[in-house]
Amino acid sequence: MLRGLDIRDMLIIDRLELEFQPGLNVLTGETGAGKSILLDSLGFVLGWRGRADLVRQGAEQGEVTAWFDLPDDHPAHAVLEEAGIPNGPELILRRVNGLDGRKTAWVNDRRSSGEVLRRLSDTLVELHGQHDDRGLLNPRGHRALLDAYMNRPDLTDAVRLAWRKRQEATKALEAARAALEEVQAEEEFLRHAVGELDKLAPEPGEEADLDARRRMMQSAEKVREDVARAHAALGSDGAEGAMSDALRWLDGAAEHTGDQLDDPVAALGRAMAELGEAADGVQRCLEALDFDPLELEATEERLFAIRGLARKHSVAPDDLADFADLLRDRLNRLDQGADDIASLEKSAKQAATAYAEAAETLSEARAEAAARLDAAVMAELAPLKMERAEFRTALTAGDPGPDGSDEATFTVATNPGAPAGALNRIASGGELSRFLLALKVCLTGDTPGVTMIFDEIDRGVGGATADAVGRRLAALASTGQVLVVTHSPQVAALGAHHWRVAKRVEGEATLSTVTSLDSDERVDEIARMLSGDRITAEARAAALSLLG
Repeated sequence: MLRGLDIRDMLIIDRLELEFQPGLNVLTGETGAGKSILLDSLGFVLGWRGRADLVRQGAEQGEVTAWFDLPDDHPAHAVLEEAGIPNGPELILRRVNGLDGRKTAWVNDRRSSGEVLRRLSDTLVELHGQHDDRGLLNPRGHRALLDAYMNRPDLTDAVRLAWRKRQEATKALEAARAALEEVQAEEEFLRHAVGELDKLAPEPGEEADLDARRRMMQSAEKVREDVARAHAALGSDGAEGAMSDALRWLDGAAEHTGDQLDDPVAALGRAMAELGEAADGVQRCLEALDFDPLELEATEERLFAIRGLARKHSVAPDDLADFADLLRDRLNRLDQGADDIASLEKSAKQAATAYAEAAETLSEARAEAAARLDAAVMAELAPLKMERAEFRTALTAGDPGPDGSDEATFTVATNPGAPAGALNRIASGGELSRFLLALKVCLTGDTPGVTMIFDEIDRGVGGATADAVGRRLAALASTGQVLVVTHSPQVAALGAHHWRVAKRVEGEATLSTVTSLDSDERVDEIARMLSGDRITAEARAAALSLLG
């Protein structure tokens, strides 16, 4: 609920502070007194796009502050939380407009953007009038209004869920088709590369082993000659024979030398054992160096084949096996792709069918709700002296989406048999105002906690019709807060709180003032609205009669 508005140096307002109340708040005054400036100022602090020249002549900047009461369940809390702005039971908005046109805004003393203000305003205020492009006159919001009136969140949620599943299934199918097309484009390469790799069957570490074996075979002749000499030097004709002779001679001498040769004989025995191991190792090396020249050729061919494939595919030789597995997996996906796509096509078709069924169920519910809304609005039009007018909610097929496949437009015809037209295209005047009021009365409760503002919605009506308009506004205000800018004494008389807007001239400056009226002042103001500048006894009596 809007609790207060503080305006400084905006157009013809130098300083003005208003405190609003629950119920029906009415603002009256002569044409040009500044009533529209109040709405311009409120729209400014709420981030609405409006006129640029708002700063009062002679002032450096204009400033507007508005404060609201927020119940715990008010939707503005979610907007504040998402924007990272502290929030509580009171919301304070402040916006400054400089002479250079630069605008600066604060929300609860936190610098904020115009976008955050506008998102907050959607939860705080509804403006209804003949030039309203934000509320009931905007056809883009009619379907949401109908859904709120229908009050079947189970159906709308089911459609949104079915739409999401349909989108997911379609996306999965498109991705699978794209992947299959990509693989099919390189099928010939994949089959050739996998066949080539499978035929060679390289293993990790094999390239290094082949390279070492090749190098050894290439130098085997020279190496074998040296190893053979070493083997001969270690054998019976070399070191082994000499050491055997020395050991035999020492064993014979040991019988005559006591224990003096025991250690040398033992050391020589150990040396003989080590020598034997060395000779065996050299022998094995000689055997390894014996190779078939064809083996060298085969080794080189395989080594070069592995290195060639590695260069061809730009991978390390040791990674060829893993690369072959990767290509083989892509081939498997190609072979399985047709089956996968068939399964995904089936899923996509099922999801589309489920969405169509959910959307059709929602469409039927909307048609039933539209009929109820039409009847309710028609019932409201009769007391507003528009019993011959017709209101219809036109449902047409639209593009499928998360909110179904319907488009909703509120249409009206001012007389039976006249062609119906969209609500936002009807001629301006009292008829439009009453259509808006009747519709809002029927839709009340769809936006809890919102302050409703009606800007001269009673224009063009009077007498009993104006009284009916006032009573409908009072009914709306009974469970919330309604602000009405009016020229109708019948409407003003039904207000719970009354302000008079007037102009005064100070020097060469014209300023606007707003005064809260007590009971006696209300009588005078309504009498003025009835009779003009000269308030007669008859006008005063009529005002008292209206006030009850």
